[in-house]
Amino acid sequence: MRPDGNYSYVVYNPAGERVGEASEGNRKDIRNAVEATSKSSKWRNATSHNRAQVIYYIAENLIQRKNEFIDRLVSMTGMNLSSAEKEVDLSIERIYYYAAMADKYDGAVHHTPMRNVTLAMNEPVGSIGIVCPEGFPLLGFVSTVIPAIAMGNNTVVIPSFKYPLAATDFYQILETSDLPAGTINIVTGDPSKLTEILAKHYDLEGLWYFAAGGESKMIEFEGSENMKRTWVDYDKHRDWFNPRHGMGLEFIRRATEVKNIWVPYGV
Repeated sequence: MRPDGNYSYVVYNPAGERVGEASEGNRKDIRNAVEATSKSSKWRNATSHNRAQVIYYIAENLIQRKNEFIDRLVSMTGMNLSSAEKEVDLSIERIYYYAAMADKYDGAVHHTPMRNVTLAMNEPVGSIGIVCPEGFPLLGFVSTVIPAIAMGNNTVVIPSFKYPLAATDFYQILETSDLPAGTINIVTGDPSKLTEILAKHYDLEGLWYFAAGGESKMIEFEGSENMKRTWVDYDKHRDWFNPRHGMGLEFIRRATEVKNIWVPYGV
């Protein structure tokens, strides 16, 4: 999507070589992206089984373009071939994991002191803003965005500022994987300028921040005014190659909220 201000910035690799350009998003682009998430209900209303099938399809399409993404990571970040291959393989593995969990992360029935049965039903948060980690251009994007959509959320995503081309390439996969429009909305640009706009936006129900740019306190402060569910890291290190840091139920829990339904019985 063409940025509102018609500006772009050059993406360089560590050797100072130009590898491409990315759109420089602004406040209007964030507003447009949030509006797209708010208007899109097809993904939220899809069954969990349908969401799982689409996410499996995303993984399969990434496998078909695996070598292309390896080459992109090498040329963009300067990492060696082995590290790039590992990042792509882990990305595929995590997409498969969340595809499997999309229709298996279930609710529960609680016995309460009163004569009620309490049904704890997991529901999506709604529209979530996600600021991706800087140093893991593909894996960081996949590890944060896929669990959010697996649970039925729509997202506005700010990918790695230094290495955004992995995310923009990945969008081509999304477009060919039957993912409804408005589910994942990518706005490239400087997170230090865009994150505050996300934090203040009233039509986002959640905001995740992993960019390690010192914005955690601001996000919690601004998000408290509009009752936004925030997840920030206060610049603590997270090794995205480590599955204990980069995948699992923690991400799924953050992507859901629980609705308790009380059902009285007996006399």
